[in-house]
Amino acid sequence: MIHGFAANVVRPLSLKWDREHKIDDEFLANFVAMASSMGGPAASWGVQGLGASAAAADQKSVTGEMKKSTAMITTVLSAEELSWGDAALLLSLPGPGLGGPPIKATGTAEQMERFFSVFKDMSKGLKWGAYALTEPGAGSDVAGIRTSCRKDGKHWVLNGRKCFITNGARASWNVVFATIDPALGRAGQRAFVVDKGTPGFSVGKIEEKMGLRASETAELVFDDVRVPEENLVGGEEKYTSKEGFMTAMKTFDNTRPIVASMAIGIGRAAFEYARDFVKTNYALSRHTPRYAAVAERLARVGRQLEAARLTTWHAAWLADNEQPNAKEASMSKAMGGQAAIRACIEAIEICGVEGTIQRDHQMLEKWFRDIKVYDIFEGTGQIQRIVISKRLFADLKSF
Repeated sequence: MIHGFAANVVRPLSLKWDREHKIDDEFLANFVAMASSMGGPAASWGVQGLGASAAAADQKSVTGEMKKSTAMITTVLSAEELSWGDAALLLSLPGPGLGGPPIKATGTAEQMERFFSVFKDMSKGLKWGAYALTEPGAGSDVAGIRTSCRKDGKHWVLNGRKCFITNGARASWNVVFATIDPALGRAGQRAFVVDKGTPGFSVGKIEEKMGLRASETAELVFDDVRVPEENLVGGEEKYTSKEGFMTAMKTFDNTRPIVASMAIGIGRAAFEYARDFVKTNYALSRHTPRYAAVAERLARVGRQLEAARLTTWHAAWLADNEQPNAKEASMSKAMGGQAAIRACIEAIEICGVEGTIQRDHQMLEKWFRDIKVYDIFEGTGQIQRIVISKRLFADLKSF
C-alpha cells in the first residue's frame, strides 16, 4: 500500500518539492489524516515519534499470550518505501519526530502527557517536535557539546548554538542537549524541552542544502533562555550518572535503523532506475566484456543493498523484542548509507549523461544529491565503526 502511494503520489511531486524547497502543508495535513484514519505507520510517526507507536508496548492477545511489538519493523519497512518515493517527505512529517524517542525513553509520565498532547489533534494545525544535539563544533563527538546550562532557582539558563536541526524552526518544542560543565564530559550533560517562543530562543539561518531540499534544516540560538525545571527530561534524579548522554544514545539506537532504511529506499530507487535503463539500452545477451561488467556491477549493488536491508531488519527486530541493539543499529546505519551511496554512484556511471540531466521524469540526479547525507547524519560512518568495534570488544577495559 505504501509503495503504491510512493509511486503514484509522492514521486510525481518529488522534483517540485525539491525545486521549491518545501512540501505543502496541505499535502502533509492530508497525508496525516489519511494515515491516521487507516491506523497506518505514519500515524505513529506523527503522534508518538519515530519507531514509538502505540503498539510499542507488549499486549496480551485474546488467548492470553504475549503479543510482541512490531512497531519498529513496521516503521523501517514503511520508511524504505516512502524514501523510495522521496525521503524528504518522511523527514517533514508533522509530529515529535526525533524529539519523541528521548522523551518516551527517559521522560516522566507527566512530561510524556504534556509534550505529546500537542500532537493529538492535527486538524487544528500541523505541529512538529525536534531534536537539537548537533553544534558547529560537536556533531559526531556527542560528548563535546558546549551549549551550557546552569541552575538558577526553579529554572535552568541555557546559552549556546545548535545547527542542522531537522524541523527546528517550526517545531513547537525542541529537545535540547546542554552541559553543566564541558570538563565533565558525558556526565555533565542534560536534556531539556524548550518551547517555541521562550524568551532568548531564536532561529538563525535555514540551511540551503545540496540534497533533501524539501526538508527544513535550521540553526537554533539560545541566549540566556530560562527553562522551567520541570522541562528537564526525566527530572534531576536521572542525571546522577551519565543519563543525559545515555538519553542521546537511546535515541540513536531507535533512529539509526530508520535512517538506514531511508538510505536503502533511495539506493533501491537508483538501482532499479539503472537496471531498467540497462534493460532498455544494453544488449546483455551479447557476450561482450562491457555488458558482462555492467551486469556484474548491478549484481554487486543488489547484493549490498539486500545485506544492508536484512541487517536493518535485525536491528529493528531486536528493538521490538526489547533487546539491546546498539551494535546492530550502528551496523545497519554504516551498511545502509554506504550501500546506497554506492548504488547511486554506479547508477550515475552506468546511465552516463542520462543520469545527470535534470528532467521532469528523471530523478537519478536528485537521488545522487540526497544520498550523501545518509553517511553523515545520525552519526557518521566512522562513528558507527567505532561504536561497533567498542561493542565487539566491550570486555577489554583498555580498548
